[in-house]
Amino acid sequence: MNQLQAMRVFINIADTMSFGQAAANLGISNAMATRYLEQLEAHLNTRLVNRNTRSLSLTEEGEIYSKGCRNVLDEIEEIETIAIRGTTEPSGTLRIAAGASFSLSSLTPLLQEYLRQYPNVRLSVTLLHQHVDFVKEGFDVGIVLPKQISGTTLIKRSLLSVRPIAVASPSYLAIKGVPSRPADLTSHTFLALTAASHDGDWIFAAPDRREKRVTLDAALMVNNALMLRQAALAGMGIAVLPENHVLTDLRGGTLMQVLTDFRITNADKELTLVYADRRHISAKTRSFVDFSVEWFRANAERLTSSPMPVTR
Repeated sequence: MNQLQAMRVFINIADTMSFGQAAANLGISNAMATRYLEQLEAHLNTRLVNRNTRSLSLTEEGEIYSKGCRNVLDEIEEIETIAIRGTTEPSGTLRIAAGASFSLSSLTPLLQEYLRQYPNVRLSVTLLHQHVDFVKEGFDVGIVLPKQISGTTLIKRSLLSVRPIAVASPSYLAIKGVPSRPADLTSHTFLALTAASHDGDWIFAAPDRREKRVTLDAALMVNNALMLRQAALAGMGIAVLPENHVLTDLRGGTLMQVLTDFRITNADKELTLVYADRRHISAKTRSFVDFSVEWFRANAERLTSSPMPVTR
């Protein structure tokens, strides 16, 4: 028995006191309307409607049950309205997975502007410090490095490619000297993000595109770019960091880029927007995806442009 439909039939009978009118209202036959009422009464083991050849009337139990049915059906209608609105009008809580280092340095302006445009959405942001299963953890959308998440049927859209650069504090370079070629790094204190793809081998491409491979034993390895930046600012050594993490430091002169004629080719990072590939994507998810793609397009230069080199 379809209990919700049986309840709708019963309410229509109670309102019209007519099987024929109730059936017409719901687009079903008289026989089906009668069958739904009989099934409902059998399910409840009580008579809801007194019937004779001339009229219908609700029993005492029918009066009580009709009030409860109205409450249930009204609540279901309200829930359905909210759900339908949620597919067209962004609202509710959006669960975002975000790479910790980038988020702490650059994500707040995006979130601020999104909430200004979509005030009915609430954001729940989880900063990722380790790999997660995107779908299993119940995230709606992510702004992450691809290696930070896994999950089947994910849609991935590239937002920003960030190049790694070698930087150090002026105080460190004043004491240790400025390297002029990649091989010089072997005589410096080297700081790096926890090795993943290069295992200590770093590839530097010269202006003539020739590549030079240097094996470096890092004095400090850390899995967070912001902590590595702090180590570089403290004069602990030369660090390889995503360019967007140190733009303010480069502009302010608290860090200096070294080996500016060379490009590190085996440590590029690509920031990616991910969300589950579902048939029905909620309005809140769709709005955030579209907004983020446009925001990164508009702000790409600000997020990746560094000042003129200050040292070689």
